[in-house]
Amino acid sequence: MGDLRWNLSGSKKKLPNSLEAKRRLIEPDHPDLSVRRQCELLGVNRSSYYYAPASESPLNLALMQLIDEVYTASPFYGYRKITVLLQQEGYAVNRKRVARLMNLMGIHAICPGPQTSRPAPNHKVYPYLLRGVAIVRPNQVWSVDITYIRMRSGFMYLAAIIDWYSRFVLSWRLSNTLDGAFCLDILEEALDRYGVPEIFNSDQGSQFTAHDFTGRLERAEIRISMDGRGRAFDNIFVERLWRTVKYEDVYLKEYDTPPGLELGLTDYFFKYDYQRPHQSLQYRTPAVVYFGGDGQPASVPVVAKVLL
Repeated sequence: MGDLRWNLSGSKKKLPNSLEAKRRLIEPDHPDLSVRRQCELLGVNRSSYYYAPASESPLNLALMQLIDEVYTASPFYGYRKITVLLQQEGYAVNRKRVARLMNLMGIHAICPGPQTSRPAPNHKVYPYLLRGVAIVRPNQVWSVDITYIRMRSGFMYLAAIIDWYSRFVLSWRLSNTLDGAFCLDILEEALDRYGVPEIFNSDQGSQFTAHDFTGRLERAEIRISMDGRGRAFDNIFVERLWRTVKYEDVYLKEYDTPPGLELGLTDYFFKYDYQRPHQSLQYRTPAVVYFGGDGQPASVPVVAKVLL
């Protein structure tokens, strides 16, 4: 981003012409400029930035795949225990490297430990409102989370909002960055299509503690609930969703490209919502529990797409 700042300062130095060179200038974690604004300044279509897998070195990608498998099976494992497991598999890695990769993947153990979440700076602390609360109806509680999705070469992030009572996936989206814009987009989509929940639950990640996100919830008069840092199972239904998606689809298909991943997940989430019986729902589908009757809304919604 140094070149971008140089050009913003008024220098006549030219920006690179190639799309790939411009994409390399974009910093997802830039403290002052959103990815959206950086794309505007560089003359890059935002879809061309997001619609490509994020990448790492081949070794780090291999380590991230193993970390993902371990974490999906045992989300209470932190970087210390995962480091030991990788070392036992013959990988010469230390805790610092594993912690960096887990941070890049956007994951942390769901048990008490140091630095278990990264909230937005000076964010308001919201209490966890769901302890001991009986979940008895649709739109009583919605929850959101982000997970790492591996591909043959690279990776993406998947965010989804789920209704706790029915397990119905209300909206989802893929992105190659943890920039909070794609999380705000799925929130807007869910509110537009399904109305307003009584309580909205999330972890204390920066995407969900950001003023734009919490402000949107407050304007809709939705009560905000946030997991206690490192509290196991505060967001258990979304954790179960990620495990199901990965075991039943992502790990089996090993997607090559973001368009292929998007198409595959579009098909999977439709089946998950409308066709797949859930034991915890007395073998009904989430759609039947959410909508009642035959489980069909007035018009079947189009599943959310990759951020464009």
